[in-house]
Amino acid sequence: MALNVNRSVSDQFYRYKMPRLIAKVEGKGNGIKTVVVNMVDVAKALNRPPTYPTKYFGCELGAQTQFDAKNERYIVNGSHESNRLQDMLDGFIKKFVLCPECENPETDLHVNHKKQTISQSCKACGYRGMLDTKHKLCTFILKNPPEMSESTAKKDKKESKKGKGEKNGSVSSAAAENANQRANGEDIDVPEVAGTVDDDDWCDDTSEEAQRRRMDEMSEHAKILTMTDDLEKPLEERVNIFYDFVKHKRDEGVLEGADKELVAEAERLEVRNMAPLILSELLLDENIRDQLKKYKRHFLRFCHRNLKAQKYLLGGFECVVRVHRDQLLPKVAHVLKDMYDSDLLEEEAILGWHDKVSKKYVSKELAKDIRTKAAPFVNWLKEAEEESEDGEDDEDDDDKDVEVVYDEKTTHLKVETIKKPVQAEEEADVDIDAI
Repeated sequence: MALNVNRSVSDQFYRYKMPRLIAKVEGKGNGIKTVVVNMVDVAKALNRPPTYPTKYFGCELGAQTQFDAKNERYIVNGSHESNRLQDMLDGFIKKFVLCPECENPETDLHVNHKKQTISQSCKACGYRGMLDTKHKLCTFILKNPPEMSESTAKKDKKESKKGKGEKNGSVSSAAAENANQRANGEDIDVPEVAGTVDDDDWCDDTSEEAQRRRMDEMSEHAKILTMTDDLEKPLEERVNIFYDFVKHKRDEGVLEGADKELVAEAERLEVRNMAPLILSELLLDENIRDQLKKYKRHFLRFCHRNLKAQKYLLGGFECVVRVHRDQLLPKVAHVLKDMYDSDLLEEEAILGWHDKVSKKYVSKELAKDIRTKAAPFVNWLKEAEEESEDGEDDEDDDDKDVEVVYDEKTTHLKVETIKKPVQAEEEADVDIDAI
């Protein structure tokens, strides 16, 4: 799946694209390392040497890096997930690729060895300025300057020959001077000449209005092709598409009223069962109990009477506990009861999850700890079921019944005697659309 180079731009017609970064973990123990499989392709899309983003990862992670240009192997020591490296790549793009004026990635870096400075020039808007050399990667760039592409060299040579009998001769001579300066590793300083730059902004308009206008101009056939093309992609890419969709809604502040849109997008991508795992990662943190109330409707649309989706919700819950272990591990039983009371989890899903310790989402040790903390609630479920069965067989007392209640404050069980209603009605099914 191609991503926008500037991922803060959500326009699907944004012309600057890059492939999604693919990382592969190799080795074990002290020899474990992460190979960025498609670093050459990613770097080509950014117009930077593949060693630059690889070294940037090493600087940010405090890890050693290895380059094998002949075999196109770019390695960062340690085990690192693709998503984490992708997010880290955004930092590299912002610091060393995007133009600070127009935010387009049509920039080149120029190293001045004498002054030990790095300048940046933008072919889109004409910006020229100096990079802040405080980042550790700048030391590497100064020692390993980018090579001038053949096209740039030919262009400068061609422009240097122009100017005889032309009005813009001053610009041509400046282009020739640029070629000499680049060859000597000096900074570029090109004077602006009136009439040589078009006043119209020919860059892509990435405003929201422009995005909506281009969407409206699309034919229905093109829209169908765009949507069906996603279904041909691997499951991992479709999950990432849904992740970006939910994240965009959240960041735009329109998620609360977009629950039906989430379902439609998940069904389109055929990842409906896995949606609760994505929602857990993006919407839940140490304040999970309040957030479950806030986004109850969103989770219900996927989890109601869907045991597979409930299993993914439990997996997402384990991931949230792993990140906020100190705050959430003591509250595991309370959170599970909240999910149960909100009809997000059924008894069958909870008991099945508790009986089988899995290391699919967290380490086996943490999975055991989570289930140990969940034991009071799980026991409450089992005993409540037994009491319910006993109550059905006991017809001696028609006015009173015994119920097992879970006390959140003490995480203990207590028995309460309650009066049965004169005419008990069956609990109505949850109507999600009516929530």
